[in-house]
Amino acid sequence: MTKRHGYALLTALVAVVVMISAAIYVGFSGVFGGDDDIQAGGAHPRSSAAPASTGTWAGSWSASPAGGEPGTETNGFFGHSIRNIVHTSVGGNAARITLSNLYGQSPLRITHASIAVASAPNNPTALSDTMRRLTFSGNSSVVIQPGQQVVSDALRITVPSDSDMLVTTYSPTPSGPVTYHPQARQMSYVARGDRTEEPSGTLYNQQSPYWRYLSALDVLSNEAQGTVVVIGDSLTDGITSTMGANRRWTDILAERLRTESGAPRYGVVNQGISGNRILADGFGRPANNPSGLSRFERDALSRSGVRAVIIDLGINDILRTPQQTDPAKIVDGLRELTRQAHARGLRVVGATLMPFQGHPGYRPDLEGVRQSVNEQIRAGKVFDSYVDFDRALRDPYNPRRLLDQYDSGDHLHPSDSGYRKMAESLDLSSLRGSTGAEL
Repeated sequence: MTKRHGYALLTALVAVVVMISAAIYVGFSGVFGGDDDIQAGGAHPRSSAAPASTGTWAGSWSASPAGGEPGTETNGFFGHSIRNIVHTSVGGNAARITLSNLYGQSPLRITHASIAVASAPNNPTALSDTMRRLTFSGNSSVVIQPGQQVVSDALRITVPSDSDMLVTTYSPTPSGPVTYHPQARQMSYVARGDRTEEPSGTLYNQQSPYWRYLSALDVLSNEAQGTVVVIGDSLTDGITSTMGANRRWTDILAERLRTESGAPRYGVVNQGISGNRILADGFGRPANNPSGLSRFERDALSRSGVRAVIIDLGINDILRTPQQTDPAKIVDGLRELTRQAHARGLRVVGATLMPFQGHPGYRPDLEGVRQSVNEQIRAGKVFDSYVDFDRALRDPYNPRRLLDQYDSGDHLHPSDSGYRKMAESLDLSSLRGSTGAEL
């Protein structure tokens, strides 16, 4: 071979290497550059050795910001590491989180954040070699303005389905009040100082029944086709389910979607807020416990990869002061939620309202309102489809009250068995198909 031919061959080889490198870079950017719903950037160098992946972004876990945590109005939770424990519905090979300062009145400065797989259920210790630093537009720190949220960069990490994840944040400066979800039914942990990337849970010696700042965990998944969002009140929040056992009805729904033959492979995100109503906000600005109508865009329609929405709201409009005694107004509110979902091309499944005789708020006239709302839902002119929680859990000999085995004891909220019955009564095929309710 002549020297001239050797140079030509070397030049050609260099060109091939450049082309392959460019293709790999484009593939990496396409996966970790975000989607139409949420913007996300690059990955932290600690995990960049993993190969680029493909899949669908889906919600694996979420919790609605419900208010500002009492007692944090002045200082927030500065100088502490908050380790939230959350339970996944679907797994994936990359992840991103959403942090919220919705109820903050000053900028929230997060200087470090991390994610890891928990070594065991309900345990603040990370599984070996799974701790990863999260970044925000390539930076370890981020400032979240009052009333705003941020989404982390996508990060390569193997997220198992049906497992606990640890998401830890640290803020060094006062910020309060802390945006939180009060009825987590899951114990999280707090440590003094910046222990964000500490894999051991030994220093996390303060327990917390809340989720703080964290409002979503999305995964890039090869097993999920999208997300089903469940928006509701305490019945969806799972307020009477066993602490730390993941026995909300949405957890059982996620189990069914993962395991049953022919089921749509959706991640499940629980957007329940205890005490939530369709029509009325709570107090404050922004409102604590915002109404279903006011939060629907944020908590349901804007979730990552959403394909269908399940709505289980209305009982608090009837029970909470001032009681809504006009069933037409409740039904109109539910129809408006359906219209908004239809405008995004989303399937809507609604739930009938369950009985509450024996509860201190029960009155015969309020029972009549509940029955009237259910009649409209069953008539097929409120949602695309419906799940009949009323029929599934009521006492057949007294349909105004819950069957004893499904009653937690307060005659309003289900037991663990009741939550399982709710999930089992949903026809999974109703989550598929076109929109079609005549509103």
